[in-house]
Amino acid sequence: LNESQVAADKAVAELATGEITDLHQAAIAIGKAETSMKLMLEIRNKAISAYKEVSRTQL
Repeated sequence: LNESQVAADKAVAELATGEITDLHQAAIAIGKAETSMKLMLEIRNKAISAYKEVSRTQL
């Protein structure tokens, strides 16, 4: 996740400074980072939900 975020940040910086000429590659890097972040958030939400369910279970 961190590597994709770093790559996306680098692509945005290069895009802003005009160093990158292939807009498509920058868009792909940003899209990968966004998808990775969404996946990580969904996994976190599921883990929290499972923890809450287990904590509500009476022993």
